[in-house]
Amino acid sequence: MGMSSRANPKVAVLMGGPSAEREVSLSSGRECAAALRDSGCEVIEVDAGPDVASHLRDIAPDVVFNALHGRWGEDGAVQGILEWLRIPYTHSGILASALTLDKERTKQVYRAAGLPVAESMLAQAADVRAAHVMPPPYVVKPYNEGSSVGIYIVGAEANGPPQLADDMPDVVMVEQFVPGRELTTTVLGDRALTVTDIITDGWYDYQAKYAPGGSRHIIPAEIPNEIFEACLDYALRAHHALGCRGLSRTDFRWDESKGLAGLILLETNTQPGMTPTSLAPEQAAYAGYGFPAFCRWLVEDASCDR
Repeated sequence: MGMSSRANPKVAVLMGGPSAEREVSLSSGRECAAALRDSGCEVIEVDAGPDVASHLRDIAPDVVFNALHGRWGEDGAVQGILEWLRIPYTHSGILASALTLDKERTKQVYRAAGLPVAESMLAQAADVRAAHVMPPPYVVKPYNEGSSVGIYIVGAEANGPPQLADDMPDVVMVEQFVPGRELTTTVLGDRALTVTDIITDGWYDYQAKYAPGGSRHIIPAEIPNEIFEACLDYALRAHHALGCRGLSRTDFRWDESKGLAGLILLETNTQPGMTPTSLAPEQAAYAGYGFPAFCRWLVEDASCDR
């Protein structure tokens, strides 16, 4: 069941919501809504609250454009509501959404598909605070929230374990720290678009990820052809292995000193940031899709049973 073929479909843009990434989602949502209006859609902006199902039933849109980030928006929860309501929607379906927000199960899928990852484990936050659960250097991150909220890097020379903040979840992921460059590749439909090299001052933190000026994007990345092609190949394979639909973005670390063996997948994001300066729209623009055309492509791609 695809989108209606109307020239000016009625699109409900879902944004905001109750997750830790509410502000990012609101800014993505507003940008997408404006771009969709430019492309000829009739747009209704919806700040997703507990009444989102009845609200959508009242609006009766042709398509839902999902601009939610983080829990509920990209973990399969809202996708389930949309399947139940039989409203065609953008981005990935229930299973891929739930899988990609679960960092350990994502890695299990990567491993099964023969894709390279850093060694990692799940641990109780209390144990992580008490002693090194893995030889440093390592990274500690929340296990099921998107973005880089609450990421700790424990350096090789760290004296003691990290003093995680109280708001960290009870279960965290502890992952071997892979030095080197941060690379990313967007997949749109069945096509890996290009590779961006993300240059940051220090750690690519929550601020750097979303604040303009916090990081520089080199697009296309100036890296050896072998690494460039591997990123495209791995991102497409990850997209298919996880069952993603429409749009995904896979992030890599590349330790240049090890050549191809130094390239690993960090995670795949099914709801990447959607402001014009965000990584995925920037790659789409490089591939010839201006922002309105990019958003419109997602609307045309929308369906149920994703």
